[in-house]
Amino acid sequence: MGRHRKASNSKVRRNSVIALAGLVPAGLVTAATSAGATEYIPFVSTETAPAAQESNSVVETPQPIALDQQAQPVAQAELPVPAPVPAPAPVTPPTPELPTNLAVSPIAIPVVNVSAYKNAEQILAQQQPGCGISWTVIAGIGRVESTHANNGKVDDSGELHEPILGPRLNGTLAGNQVIRDTDGGALDGDAEYDRAVGPMQFLPSTWNLYHADGNGDGVSDPQNLYDAALATGMYLCDNGTDMRDLGSTTKAILRYNNSMAYVANVLAWSAGYATGIIPTSDQLPRIH
Repeated sequence: MGRHRKASNSKVRRNSVIALAGLVPAGLVTAATSAGATEYIPFVSTETAPAAQESNSVVETPQPIALDQQAQPVAQAELPVPAPVPAPAPVTPPTPELPTNLAVSPIAIPVVNVSAYKNAEQILAQQQPGCGISWTVIAGIGRVESTHANNGKVDDSGELHEPILGPRLNGTLAGNQVIRDTDGGALDGDAEYDRAVGPMQFLPSTWNLYHADGNGDGVSDPQNLYDAALATGMYLCDNGTDMRDLGSTTKAILRYNNSMAYVANVLAWSAGYATGIIPTSDQLPRIH
């Protein structure tokens, strides 16, 4: 800030100062004569700079900016939308390595039987994906019905070394119905009464409804392990069965044999094949 001084009586000095002032650029005179005013800093204060006092300089009035010259908002760059992350596929626990000979362990399954049961599961996963049947349930049926085709007495194509036939359903066996012949003896060799046939023990009338060609040889044979395993899966999956639901599974197995003890045995063996744990005796009630 400048200091105030007493006025001088010398006209010469006053005139010389005035004369010198005319030689100083107008901008400096403006700055010098505006001492004591608030300082103006461009882009910080929104006020217009104070007008110069006792100056001949001309202060230009800012001209309005034309509408089309005004700063336009900068378009915000669009960020890329990340692709949706697919849900992880359900992880199927690995099948435990099971023994292959029932003489060694009751949880054993011969290699060819495992192949036939898994083949049926794979075919049905494509043909009837809503059923969700597991090979272990088909294996449970095979274990109860024929002890896996008499411990795997089949060739590599699934043909049994000896046909498997159930008792004649003539009423002499306790707990069995009387079922007279339905196929003229074509499948069971009995033209008077029916007999269950093959490793999965189909009645001739039921086989004729659900017959299947599991090994792709063009023949549907209930005495072939691959054919019989696939037909078993088709029978269980019928009527909109969802084998991932226990209630639906129970109803399907009851169609195979109307006995809750039978259901308990099939499910116990199925769980055993899935885990490698041998079912306990109380999990395998006697089937009447």
